[in-house]
Formats: sequence, structure tokens, C-alpha cells
Amino acid sequence: MPKNFKEELLFTAVMAGLMVLVMAGYNIALTDGFSHHFIREVLMGYPLALVVAAICDLGIIGPTVKGIFFKFILNDYMKKKQIRIALTISCMMVVGMVTLMSLFGMIVTQNFGGNFFLTYLHTWIFNVFMALPLQLIVVGPIARAVLGAVQKRTASATENLEPESAED
Repeated sequence: MPKNFKEELLFTAVMAGLMVLVMAGYNIALTDGFSHHFIREVLMGYPLALVVAAICDLGIIGPTVKGIFFKFILNDYMKKKQIRIALTISCMMVVGMVTLMSLFGMIVTQNFGGNFFLTYLHTWIFNVFMALPLQLIVVGPIARAVLGAVQKRTASATENLEPESAED
């Protein structure tokens, strides 16, 4: 888990960057198939979707999920293993992010169908089924590994900077 704002930004950049890239490709493939424009469509929509996802993650979903988790859900059983906390927060984050990003995708593509609610529900369900395993099996472990490597490097650099005690 990130220990400061700098680590939070790094973790969010890796997590959101990978999730948005894969989910954008997934949603474009669902709506348009794999045409010769597929890669261009993914890359053209990626920057805006990444900015929106980062804002949603850092400003709305992240604080809300962490507030709910640490106030109502965290218990002694979860505290025994850090991965239990990480996985629970990850699942909650996926549900929150899919809720907002599905709406964002519908607005950007103007894909409202005949019935807004049913189109949104369909989009949300399909996105949850893709985003949850993607987050838990692929992207989450990658983001935690990157963060862990940075934390380890930072810790060893800090240890090397601490002055040795002078012996008399």
C-alpha cells in the first residue's frame, strides 16, 4: 500500500494507466470489433480517459472507498495479512471506478441506446466482468510489484544516507 502522496501518485499512474488502456480496448472491441481503426481509436481516447480515471481515483472513489473500508469493514482477521486489505480495497475500487467510467464512456461515445438505464446497466455489467479479474490477476499484482520495488529502493537509499554512529 502507498505510504505517502508520491507513492499514491505512482501507484495510481500504473494502475489507472494499465486499466484504462485494457478497458478502452475491451470496450472498443465490444462496440466496433477489431477493425483497422482499433489501435488508433484506443490511443486517441486514452489520454482523456486516463485523466478522468486518475481524477476519479484520487479525488472521488479512492477517498470514499478507503473511508468506508477503514471505518466499517476492516477487522482483526484482515489485519493479519496485508493482501486481504489490498484485495478488498481493490474489489471496492473496481466497482466504484466501473460505475463512473462506464458512464464516462457512454457520454464520450454518445452510446445511450434506446433506454439509457438499460444501456448503462449492460455496459456496467460487461465492464465489471472484465475489470475485476483484470485488476485482481494482472494489473493489481503489477502495480503492487512496481510500488514494492520503489519502496524497497527508497528504504535502502534511506538506510545508506543515515550517518554511521561514530565509535570512540
